[in-house]
Amino acid sequence: MKFLDQAKIYVKAGDGGSGSASFRREKFVEFGGPDGGDGGSGGSIVFVAERNLNTLIDFRYQQHFKAEKGQDGKGKKKTGKSGKDLILKVPMGTQIFEEDNNTLIDDFTKSDQKIFVANGGKGGLGNVRFKSSTNRAPRKKTDGNKGESFWIWLQLKVIADIGIVGMPNSGKSSLLSVLTSAKPKIANYPFTTINPNLGVANYNNKEVTLADIPGLIEGAHEGIGLGDKFLRHIERCKSILHLIDITNKNVLESYYKVRKELSKYSNKLIKKREIIVFNKVDLISEEEINEKINAFKKELKKNIYTISALKNKGLKTIKKILVKDRKSTRLNSSHVVISYAVFCLKNKK
Repeated sequence: MKFLDQAKIYVKAGDGGSGSASFRREKFVEFGGPDGGDGGSGGSIVFVAERNLNTLIDFRYQQHFKAEKGQDGKGKKKTGKSGKDLILKVPMGTQIFEEDNNTLIDDFTKSDQKIFVANGGKGGLGNVRFKSSTNRAPRKKTDGNKGESFWIWLQLKVIADIGIVGMPNSGKSSLLSVLTSAKPKIANYPFTTINPNLGVANYNNKEVTLADIPGLIEGAHEGIGLGDKFLRHIERCKSILHLIDITNKNVLESYYKVRKELSKYSNKLIKKREIIVFNKVDLISEEEINEKINAFKKELKKNIYTISALKNKGLKTIKKILVKDRKSTRLNSSHVVISYAVFCLKNKK
């Protein structure tokens, strides 16, 4: 199934039915009086979060959605039938915005969550409602109210515990595939991943959900490469797994490039708890591995984990760390911000 994480659609709730201007007509009843019933209410537009959905692709091919109108009232004080609500299913993590694509209407964070977005119009009143002591045969009735209608934006933000970030071709999709049962596209060239991928890792009967997004390059927050199109998918993640290709000539520079793009997109992203993992340790010598780790730790006083996604090396430790991290919401990144500032000052000299 194709992936779509944003769609603009038009929603129109049903109009209310008109009231009836009817009079009782029976044999031997000369002045039966008014008996016009009220109109039925129009159906509403209702969105429901579905756990098994992971794309908004259905909204690409249909953009206009209308609920049923309410039926008009009838004689014998019969109220018109109300229009049916139109139920639209969206993935968990979907946000609904007004037409400006900035004002949030609501946010779906739970499965089966239900939100009435556009309310149906109220039915009009029949003439029986206007009968009084001074007006025994009213002909007045009212039309039903119009249902709400407007354009809205749907934006999908993947819900996961851990977001995997890194430069292109750092092995994010390979890591996701060996930690979980997900089957992302894997190849030895940049931007193999063009859509977010989700997977669930298990360790000691405990689960953690991982999200892999396309690789970040300099200027991603401005839309360069695959850009900020997918950065929003890690906004909901509790923590970030920063995957670095240890074969890069300057791993510290690679690290700061990604951190820079995260910070420029949203300051909230760099405040998230971070797990740093060096991948592809099977491609260089033990001496080079230690040299790069020591240089990295000299700049950043953080724990570093080493793995080979290709050779399944170090994965058990990573699973254990991820499951443990899922329980923790403590933020521990203030020193990263300071180190980044120091790095920038060094580069200016």
